[in-house]
Amino acid sequence: MPTSRLPSLAAICTNLVQLNRTAKIALMVSVDLLALPFCSLIAMLLRVGDLHLALNYGSTSYLVVALVTVATFSLSDLYRAVIRFIDQRLLTVTGLSLGLAALCGYFVLLLINDERFPRSALAIYWFIAFSYVVTSRMAVRNFLRQHSGARPAAANTVAIYGAGEQGAQLALTMRTNNEYRPVCFFDDKRLLKERTIAGLRVFHTDRLVEMVNALCIRSIIIAIPSVSPERLRDIMQRMAEAGVTTKILSRLLDLADDRPMEAVRALKFEDLLGRAPVPPRTDLFGRCVHGKNVLVTGAGGSIGSELCRQIVTLAPAQLHLLDHSEFALYTIKQELQARYPELPIIAHLGSVCSAALVERILHDEPIDTIYHAAAYKHVPLVETNIVEGLRNNVLGSQVIAAAAAKFQVETCVLISSDKAVRPSNIMGASKRIAELIFQAAASRPASGTTFCMVRFGNVLGSSGSVIPLFQRQIAHGGPLTITHPDVARYFMLISEAAQLVIQAGAMAKGGDVFVLDMGEPIKIVDLARTMIMMSGLTEKTPQYPRGDIAIRFVGLFPGEKLNEELLTDGLVFPSEHPRIMRMKESALHTGVLETYITFLMMACDTNDRGMIESMVKAIVTEYTPQKSAGHQLVSAAENSESLKKIIPFRM
Repeated sequence: MPTSRLPSLAAICTNLVQLNRTAKIALMVSVDLLALPFCSLIAMLLRVGDLHLALNYGSTSYLVVALVTVATFSLSDLYRAVIRFIDQRLLTVTGLSLGLAALCGYFVLLLINDERFPRSALAIYWFIAFSYVVTSRMAVRNFLRQHSGARPAAANTVAIYGAGEQGAQLALTMRTNNEYRPVCFFDDKRLLKERTIAGLRVFHTDRLVEMVNALCIRSIIIAIPSVSPERLRDIMQRMAEAGVTTKILSRLLDLADDRPMEAVRALKFEDLLGRAPVPPRTDLFGRCVHGKNVLVTGAGGSIGSELCRQIVTLAPAQLHLLDHSEFALYTIKQELQARYPELPIIAHLGSVCSAALVERILHDEPIDTIYHAAAYKHVPLVETNIVEGLRNNVLGSQVIAAAAAKFQVETCVLISSDKAVRPSNIMGASKRIAELIFQAAASRPASGTTFCMVRFGNVLGSSGSVIPLFQRQIAHGGPLTITHPDVARYFMLISEAAQLVIQAGAMAKGGDVFVLDMGEPIKIVDLARTMIMMSGLTEKTPQYPRGDIAIRFVGLFPGEKLNEELLTDGLVFPSEHPRIMRMKESALHTGVLETYITFLMMACDTNDRGMIESMVKAIVTEYTPQKSAGHQLVSAAENSESLKKIIPFRM
């Protein structure tokens, strides 16, 4: 008989471990509601010394005391504590909660006219209930540990960085899980060194390399609440020197549900962004999307596709996708349609430079909102292919703006770039011209369309960004190529970029430029070193020739600046979102701008580079192209003479 019961006991333990958090709380409450009346009865028995006399007080009084106690436990979040983690904080909370429960129970008994219940019995109840709570929780903890099953030999040997409450909870959870085998803690506090917490020794971080080698530690999990990016980078540097991979504890709730694999994850670059991600405002987020027909140009690109992913969550009436890449358009449509099969998603294959195509889309379906994300944005490629770069970015924006005004689109948002501010390259200049086009469209008095622009810096993970490049270079053993040791950029998450674009349309009044407060710029060389450390590798330097990955500086690309800017000298105003700024900038007269663009496109048709640069400089006066070998700029005098010949009015 006993042997036949063992499998069922193991099955019960397995089922208990696999219960979700709500079920576990319900089970604890149910057990307490059964046990606490008996605790109250025992207290009364000790008080009066006679079982028959104790029973004469009636079951109602004991049940009232139990209900008040459970309610107090719930209000003090005692049921949300990890059941296998008992520390001084839990004991303190239990004691205070029971004291409050005894006091409340006494007043409740008075209210129901049960004045016979002696107050001293409630004091005795405090001790008995306290003993029950602590003993029951420890018994369940030991029970789960004992029947959690044998740990496989392949379990990862890990250490935990941070011997606080989160670290202790993580260690206790790992003991009943087969994925990790914790062997020790590391902590910066010298008061904790050589102590034992949750059954593990605590070592100071000075001994990190020594203990990693001695205990054969494969990875270290950071369990520090609200760790700052600066401290996280310092910790990662230590991890890299010790030659171990780094993970981070993200969610305590998964620990409570015995899911450390979900609670522990690999570090992401956004953990080191230097600022907290900017959350969207709910009231702004769906204003231009919910129940509306939305068109996204460049829908297959990195920004456009993320925009589409955000838009489909806001219940638009229809979503129209426009892209000139057949594969990119097919991919994003399949992804969105699989997630939202009931949503009408219409894919249009073609270029934004085709006025006929854009007008046909807007004629066939009344579009309410346009997000214009289609653009060439890779600086070196556009710099060496200026004709196609200008045609796509400038003419495409002109076509979209004209069609939006013609068909009375409610909102039209241009996705611009920080490189449009005092540009030093053709890509940045083309985006500034696109901004001028939208500003001119907004200034037309008869326009029923609200035009606005959004500027942001580098987007993590977007096509052409430095992150995927570094990942590929690390995978091939390096080196990581950086243009200059001092080059720095603003960074934002791709989700932040999409949310900023969607909210900008809701806040726009016409001709606005919206900029996200992106904190401080990050040096690319620091980013490269961080990515090396995140890969569990070390930098190869003259001082450390046995390192894994070298960093090589290759010189600035044509048109590249050391530091990008987000703001010009225009007026800056707060917006409805505390982390988004609104700008008003100077604009060209509509007639002058259209004439300039006409001659610019003529110069592109003839591939006259000198004339192209002259026209770009005439439109964007702050454009200051950099000289490079084989790419000599036309002099200011030549620019002036060329312009006088082709522009039939005084500049």
